[in-house]
Amino acid sequence: MPSKNKVSLAQLKVGILGIVALACVALIIFLLTGNMKWFQTQIPLHVYTSDAAGLTPGSPVRINGIQAGSVDSVELSGETNPQRVIKVDFNVDGDMLKQIPADSIASISSDNLLGSTKFLQITKGTSHDIVQSGGTLKAENTQQFDQLVAQGFNVLDSAQVILGKITNIVGQVESGNGTIGKLLVDQSLYNSLAATVNQVQLLATTLNSKTGTVGHLINDNALYNQIQTVVDRLDKTMAGLQQGQGTAGLLLKDPKVYNDLDKSITQLNTLLGNLNAGKGTAGQLLVSNKLGNEVSNTLGKMDLTLDKVNSGQGTIGQLLVNPALYDSINGTTVELHGLLKDFRANPKKFLSIKLHIF
Repeated sequence: MPSKNKVSLAQLKVGILGIVALACVALIIFLLTGNMKWFQTQIPLHVYTSDAAGLTPGSPVRINGIQAGSVDSVELSGETNPQRVIKVDFNVDGDMLKQIPADSIASISSDNLLGSTKFLQITKGTSHDIVQSGGTLKAENTQQFDQLVAQGFNVLDSAQVILGKITNIVGQVESGNGTIGKLLVDQSLYNSLAATVNQVQLLATTLNSKTGTVGHLINDNALYNQIQTVVDRLDKTMAGLQQGQGTAGLLLKDPKVYNDLDKSITQLNTLLGNLNAGKGTAGQLLVSNKLGNEVSNTLGKMDLTLDKVNSGQGTIGQLLVNPALYDSINGTTVELHGLLKDFRANPKKFLSIKLHIF
């Protein structure tokens, strides 16, 4: 039977082992949860907001996404200001306090879209002053967000109305109402399309055969051969032109035509130069004023003569304007005409010869 001292020593060993095991379990829990840091100073801070939004004590506190502490308490502040209804007390690690400028803004955020995990987000400011222990951070203004949410509800209501109208339109289409409904439901459209496809297939079959003009154009080689013959002739003609054959070839290759044309142009330039210089009769006509003056004088004299004639001066003027002279000439002409007529009728009357003898 073991002695009393041995039993006490065994019990002491078991107790020490149990205490060590509990300490290890507690250490593992603290390390896994991360809710407590050993030998870390916690700095208390505050923030007032309009809504707790599901934030609870123990929720993480992060500075731009970096873990910096935890929420201590979330309670009503007792104030009437809508933006200071909720007071949130939280602690940050002492070494993180210097990372929080005085103008930093705190807001309640979520880790996921469902919003099941809330945390206090501190957006780092730009001030050179650091928030003091026990200080109060400025909360993000949620008024605009609330207005946005209200507008979102209005948009949802409008979307529901639009969705109802779309559902109504889809129902009418499915029931075959309207043009679109007829297109989707009416079997006649399908039959028409099927008939059109059949006609297209028949047309394609006809085109693939040598039936009709188009079929010959597609399948018969005669047109291709004719075009090829024309192309060959055109090639031969172009080759003949390049070799200087025929009149067109000589025009392209023989420099004689070019030389003759150049000489003609040179002579024409010389002729134009002589004309511009006043040489020859044509040149004098172009540049000399003498002929122009003579022509002008002649025209003036003719104009004066015509004026005299029109006024009845001279024989020609009398002939034009004096009717007596016209009547006299006309009477003389009549008498002469009668004389000639009498002469042709009885010429002996005018040709008798008398012989007188002394």
